[in-house]
Amino acid sequence: MTVADPKIVLVAITKHGAGQVKSLAEKLPEADIVVSEKFAPLMAGLSNNMRAYTGPFRNEIASLFSGYDQLVFLVSLGAVVRLIAPHLKSKDEDPGIIVVDDAGQFIIPVLSGHVGGANAYAEKIAQLTNGTAVLTTASDVGKTIPVDILGRELGWKVEAPKINITRVSAHVVNEEPVAFIQEAGEKNWWTRPTPLPSNIHLFERFEDVDLNHFKALLWVTHKEIPESTWQQFDERLVVYRPAK
Repeated sequence: MTVADPKIVLVAITKHGAGQVKSLAEKLPEADIVVSEKFAPLMAGLSNNMRAYTGPFRNEIASLFSGYDQLVFLVSLGAVVRLIAPHLKSKDEDPGIIVVDDAGQFIIPVLSGHVGGANAYAEKIAQLTNGTAVLTTASDVGKTIPVDILGRELGWKVEAPKINITRVSAHVVNEEPVAFIQEAGEKNWWTRPTPLPSNIHLFERFEDVDLNHFKALLWVTHKEIPESTWQQFDERLVVYRPAK
């Protein structure tokens, strides 16, 4: 099981930005395009779906937020921050927001890097443009486990209170001992080109873990977790449910 392909839109509000959108759209035929009406003729020859807007661009933001999973702006970072600010809700609801600089050199995930997928999509754009994805999320910079979305591309569902995810993520990125117990699911969950960090210790059974040696536990299982177990580990446990 894999997640559905995200809906992507490339956005420009200036002539130069529109030229950049056309160049990028040629490499991303699945992406939609939104540009000012006066720059629409610059998109001639593309197979992408395109919409030309009229009036103030700020009036377009609400529909972009509701209609797409990834919003890629060929617009200045400061302008994007001001435009999207009134529409932000939470990292579980907001789309991924990415800004590409005028030279196509730097691709910056601004919002929803993990849950919204902006980090991964920024890296994809960077590969296409020979640019650099500017990632600031700790688990990506440190090349370690992204606790909140681990196994998502395999259909895994995270099961834990939000405070657990926050606390366990801190243990992971701070390189404290973490037990990874996998009793179910596909084994190819580690997809980074770098080795698994040394603070992550792998186990096949919960019973094999010396619980006194680990600050946190990541448990991939189909087993029902009793309330007493959640209470025992307080904010140290995150459970993943693979597709059956």
